[in-house]
Amino acid sequence: MTVVIGHGTYLLPSNLSKICSHIFGYDGVSIFFVLSGFLIGGILIKTLEKKRGQKRVLLNFWIRRWFRTIPPYFLILTILLISHLLFAKGFSFSKNSPLNFFTFTQNLFYRHPDFFPEAWSLPIEEWFYLLIPPIILVFIFFKRSVKTSVLCTALSILIVITLFRFYRYSNIPVETLPDFSLEEWDLQFRKQVITRLDSLMFGMIGAFLQYYYREYWLKYKKTLLCLGVLLFVINKFFIDPSISIGSLYNCVFSFSVTSFATLLLLPFLSDFKTYKNGFIQKSITTISLISYSMYLVNLSLVQLLILNHIPWDIIPNRYIMGGTRYLLYWFLTISLSMTIYKYFEVPTMNLRDNKTIKKWLRI
Repeated sequence: MTVVIGHGTYLLPSNLSKICSHIFGYDGVSIFFVLSGFLIGGILIKTLEKKRGQKRVLLNFWIRRWFRTIPPYFLILTILLISHLLFAKGFSFSKNSPLNFFTFTQNLFYRHPDFFPEAWSLPIEEWFYLLIPPIILVFIFFKRSVKTSVLCTALSILIVITLFRFYRYSNIPVETLPDFSLEEWDLQFRKQVITRLDSLMFGMIGAFLQYYYREYWLKYKKTLLCLGVLLFVINKFFIDPSISIGSLYNCVFSFSVTSFATLLLLPFLSDFKTYKNGFIQKSITTISLISYSMYLVNLSLVQLLILNHIPWDIIPNRYIMGGTRYLLYWFLTISLSMTIYKYFEVPTMNLRDNKTIKKWLRI
């Protein structure tokens, strides 16, 4: 949701856009990575504990995950590729190889292309699904418990990725650091699989603690919530304004701090209860269901492809124009997302429970 809000600020007048960018300046995707690692990590731990030794556990996990994430992504990717090929001047497959996007390798070790820019975070998720379960199974193969295997995997990835960011930072020419731009930092450190895979491990550690140490996980939830909020405030208002974007902290450790702060919030949030039939609860549930489609359509499809091709110059007042664009942005994002969820996501997700397909895949 914060990602959609952040992208929407591009449509506002410049002075209002700066204010909104400052308010919503947190890296919402980093928070999402931790939440995703927590959710999927919990599913993975429960699956391994209940079905340890059973065949095709890994295949079953992959099928269920990929039936959820890949079909909607391929749908939007195909639409964008066709529309750019037909209407975008200067668009070239040589610069934006479809193969890389379909195999989630467009930003594996290098900068994400300009095409479909918001898709940089999805390969990090997909490589998490692809790599982490087999690594855990390797530990299990060598007679380690699921508990030990999950913890060793999470800590190993945390250490390796952090060391890689430090290695990359150490190899940036010193003379360029004072002028290191936000764009360079964004493309070299924030938006690559090899530099961000550790963010999901903080979520997996949260899932580990909740499953194996639930009593302590809940016992200190309010204290941890306060510490997490405090860490966010310190990082946002005291550390960020005082150091350069090309600093060691921003390039190597800032991602870990944001992820750790999010981890501290999880005990409270995971046990947070509200009225099931309340308007707020229903709204949150609806947004959560269509959030993946919102992520896929809000920028490249709605904002860049649709809104940018509307002749807004016919509206003389720039504030009325900006407000109209912004409201239309939200209307199109939500309506398209609800349509995709109802008529595409739900049917494809239902396929993973189809008996014929299960039998064909032998899962």
